[in-house]
Amino acid sequence: MASEILPVIFLSLIVSFTSTFIASVIGISAAVPFSIKNFKLKKYILRINEVLMSMPPVLMGLIVYVVLSKEGSLGNYNLLFTPFAMIIAQTLLVMPIVFTLTVSSLSKVSVEIMKNCKVLGAGRFEIFISIINECRMQILSIITTGFGRAISEVGAVMMVGGNIKGHTRVMTTFIAFETGKGNFREAFIIGGILLFISLIVNTLIHCFKGEAE
Repeated sequence: MASEILPVIFLSLIVSFTSTFIASVIGISAAVPFSIKNFKLKKYILRINEVLMSMPPVLMGLIVYVVLSKEGSLGNYNLLFTPFAMIIAQTLLVMPIVFTLTVSSLSKVSVEIMKNCKVLGAGRFEIFISIINECRMQILSIITTGFGRAISEVGAVMMVGGNIKGHTRVMTTFIAFETGKGNFREAFIIGGILLFISLIVNTLIHCFKGEAE
């Protein structure tokens, strides 16, 4: 039993942490300057991202599946039914969440921080770092939210990963598969481990916040 569960847990963590990291780097890097600047299309871009936040995972899985399939634009790379395909799908699901929540969190304070930094003669990169540093607790909470979306995802990763035993099977697809077979004991074990991982992540975040305060 352990020989089957451990690879599933390990792959789940690798895929979820990787996709969350990529989505956070891209989303936060775009959100910080976006929260400062005002332009005509800003509200429309925000609305699009809000729609993407609530996109059904199976729809995202379908889009990634089509792109990575033999008939798709990236079909020659044989990425479908691999962990890399799962990372792509999860990244695309998490990125709008990180971007939109970061913009919402920084929209008021980022302008003030920018003004203070400019008075001190700071450049663009220094302003960017200062905003990240001053709002690190909010950003950390947003990243945690993104990770929660990633590690709990089942629809998209099942479509593009194929739930292949020993290759692309993660905790959520394991639960769905074992429940379908009527193996509730194994499904509840993995479900408990998934809940425990979420508890650990949130506990670490709260500890970190307490030390920062």
